[in-house]
Amino acid sequence: MQLKRVVVTGLGALTPIGNTLQEYWDGLVNGKSGAAPITYYDTEKHKTKFACEIKNFNVEDFIDKKEVRRMDKFAQYAIVASDEAIKDAGISLENVNKHRVGVIWGAGIGGLQTFQDEVMNYAAGDGTPRFNPFFIPKMIADIAPGHISMRNGFMGPNYTTVSACASSANALVDAFNYIRLGMCDVIVSGGSEAAVTIAGMGGFNSMQALSTRNESPETASRPFDATRDGFVLGEGAGALVLEEYEHAIARGAKIYCEVGGGGLSSDAYHLTAPHPEGIGVIAVMENCLRDAGLKPEDVDHINTHGTSTPLGDVAELKAISHVFGAHAKNININSTKSMTGHLLGAAGAIEAIASILAMQNGIVPPTINHTTVDENIDPSLNLTLNKAQKREIKVAMSNTFGFGGHNACVLFKKFEN
Repeated sequence: MQLKRVVVTGLGALTPIGNTLQEYWDGLVNGKSGAAPITYYDTEKHKTKFACEIKNFNVEDFIDKKEVRRMDKFAQYAIVASDEAIKDAGISLENVNKHRVGVIWGAGIGGLQTFQDEVMNYAAGDGTPRFNPFFIPKMIADIAPGHISMRNGFMGPNYTTVSACASSANALVDAFNYIRLGMCDVIVSGGSEAAVTIAGMGGFNSMQALSTRNESPETASRPFDATRDGFVLGEGAGALVLEEYEHAIARGAKIYCEVGGGGLSSDAYHLTAPHPEGIGVIAVMENCLRDAGLKPEDVDHINTHGTSTPLGDVAELKAISHVFGAHAKNININSTKSMTGHLLGAAGAIEAIASILAMQNGIVPPTINHTTVDENIDPSLNLTLNKAQKREIKVAMSNTFGFGGHNACVLFKKFEN
């Protein structure tokens, strides 16, 4: 069968460095750090006392107060970002077939704050099982796309992908495939996460996964730097409207770019650590290139997973050098997690958006906070250190990996009619 072309017609973002798409982009190109002391709870007894929280945000400016009480923050974030993307795309029930518009969303954890609150309230009581009737529908990871579909009347495929930090990139690959196979005209895709909680921070601290640079939070996320000591937890959401090309043209839609391909793989190696030689990462990038019908030398830009962990950063760059060979030094490589922190299941979505905007604007956002060269990293690689770089981008890739060995890669191409 003839596969259909898929384009991106809408974007929305709610991030630690900007609460709208434009604010997010401005934060990226200006190298803004979203890390700061945690405001949600008392961190006195915690190892890590900072994170990348959403700032200056009042959810009731976007969602009715009564509805807010029925949603965990990760679902609230999903609605705000998807509202912006849907508006940006100009999608409404007047110009689409609602049965052919789906929502495929990513969340690695889901309603962690809700789960924590309900269990702690029960533990503090007399043993009587008194729980909020919205406990389960607030907590479950699939509820975010449910809310988005109900809010907009979209009746196509509706589900959540859960593959840890690869979740929203996984959702984008699924959405891409549904549309190019002719099963949908439009899919709202992306991801959201709200894990800056006592349980979330405590759990990652117990794994020794988080940075403990409490004296300088804004510089703690430092991918590729020799002094990196773990990732910085972030929260928020990113939303993309993917649309079949002919459908988009017929309604006169604005087109950001074309989705060229998607790749998935597994490390089959360790619960939390990447394979030291990046074997699964090599496979996912090769799968993505093959799916797109492109050669390694066609790629101009890679937004890496780049979490600022000692093992992960080196393994990913080894994999890039393996896949792209001599061309690797010609690619602008970066990690926007240096600014946003790690949004877990939402990371793939906001980083895909960063890749698309880099392509559209001809500017690669920097990898900030780099001060010390890591001798384990190839010095010939252009890691876009500390300052944004102007660059024409025709092909961009975005890598996202998750605990359990999940790997996802999405490729975007400059749109040509």
